[in-house]
Amino acid sequence: MSEPLIELRGVSKRFVKPLDTATRIAGALGMAPRHEIVHAVDGVDIAVAKGEVVGLVGESGCGKSTLGRIAVGLLEPSAGARRWRGRDLSAMTPAERQRVRLAIQMIFQDPYASLNPRLRVQEIIGEAPVVHGLITRSQQKDYVAELMGRVGLNAALIRGFPHQFSGGQRARIGIARALAVRPEFLVCDEALAALDVSIQAQVLNLFIGLRADLGLTYLFISHDLGVVRHVSDRVLVMYLGRVVESAPTEALYAAPNHPYTQALLAGIPRLESGRKTYVPIRGEVPSPLDPPSGCHFHPRCPHAMARCVSEQPSLREIAPGRISACHLNDATS
Repeated sequence: MSEPLIELRGVSKRFVKPLDTATRIAGALGMAPRHEIVHAVDGVDIAVAKGEVVGLVGESGCGKSTLGRIAVGLLEPSAGARRWRGRDLSAMTPAERQRVRLAIQMIFQDPYASLNPRLRVQEIIGEAPVVHGLITRSQQKDYVAELMGRVGLNAALIRGFPHQFSGGQRARIGIARALAVRPEFLVCDEALAALDVSIQAQVLNLFIGLRADLGLTYLFISHDLGVVRHVSDRVLVMYLGRVVESAPTEALYAAPNHPYTQALLAGIPRLESGRKTYVPIRGEVPSPLDPPSGCHFHPRCPHAMARCVSEQPSLREIAPGRISACHLNDATS
C-alpha cells in the first residue's frame, strides 16, 4: 500500500456516564461512587491510502460510527493519534489543521436529520464554501447548481427546503454539501441505510462515479455486507471496539479467518430454502461497558478456548495484505 492519506494510530475512545443524583448522595455519605465507562473504541490502527475505499463492518454498538467521527475530527480520541499525509494533526498549525478539516468530510446516516430544515438547498450546500473563501457570495448559485447536477439533482430545485424532497434526494443533497468544500477523504456513515433498495443502488453508483471523477478516498461504514463487497477495496471487521480482521475484499469474503467474521458472513440473507441450525451461545455476550480483561471472543465461536479469556489475541499477518486477531493463527495453538 502507498503512503496513507489518513492514519489512526492506537486510537481509543471512552465515554464516562455522569453520576446521577442518587449516586452523588451515596458518595457524599461515604460510599465510593462507581463511574460507568463505555469503551467504544479500543486501540484501533487504521491506514487508508489515497484513492482507496475501505469498508468498515460490524454489529451495532461495535464502535464503527465512533471511529468514523474520530477520523473526521468530530470526536477527540481518549488516546492515540490522527495523522494526515504522514503528519500528526496535533503538531500542525491552526491554519494547517483548518485545511485538513476541509479535506475530510462526513456523510451521515439520516439525511433528513443532518439537514437544517430552515435553510434552502442553496444555503445548505453553498454556505460552507462561501464561509471558507472557496467561492464568493455572487458565485454561490452557479456553484451549487453545478454540484446539484453532479449528484443527479435538478438545479431548478435550488430554492427548495429539505422537507420538499424525497429520501433519495435528501441523501444527494448531503453528498453535495460534503463535496462543496472540495474534500479528498469522505467518511460515509451508513449513508445508504435509510434508503429503499432501488435508491440504494443509484446512490451507490453515484459514490463509485464520484470516486472515479474526483479521485476521492472513502471510509465506507455499513451494516450491509453486500454493499461493502460491491464498493470496497479492503474490509475491516470491528468487534467490541477492536479491529479483529482486515483483508482485501474478495479474499475476506472467500475465506474469512476470524470466527466473528465467519459469523457475520454466515448471517447474510440469501434466497434459498432449507433449515438453518444455530450454534448454542456459550455463556454471556461480552459488553463494551467495563469489559473484562483479555480477548472478547464471539460467543458463537466454534473454537472458543480458555486462552481467549486470559490472553488477548494480537493482530498478526496471516497472508500478504491480511491480518487477523485469533489464537488459531498462532503456531503454538
